[in-house]
Amino acid sequence: MIFKAVGDGRPYPDHGREESMDWSDVPPRQVRLDELVTTKRTLDLDALLAEDSTFFGDLFAHVVEYRGILYLEDGLHRAVRAALQQRPILHARVLTVG
Repeated sequence: MIFKAVGDGRPYPDHGREESMDWSDVPPRQVRLDELVTTKRTLDLDALLAEDSTFFGDLFAHVVEYRGILYLEDGLHRAVRAALQQRPILHARVLTVG
């Protein structure tokens, strides 16, 4: 299994960070794919296959830690790409809420 679980939506409270720039003060760190719960059930194949998928926006995935669980909020295509390349770790900005 790639992820800990596949979720549908954000079970955590709103954190007010809507744009990529809002995340710039959160330092990136490594997270294991098998510790992540996705917040999206579907993947946009165009985003997965695009060569410039990180050209616009943040280079790092966005993860929210809530009640000890890591939720992958943005960057599902990066996580799937890492899994396809047999990399168990993803670099992400991890924001702890609640």
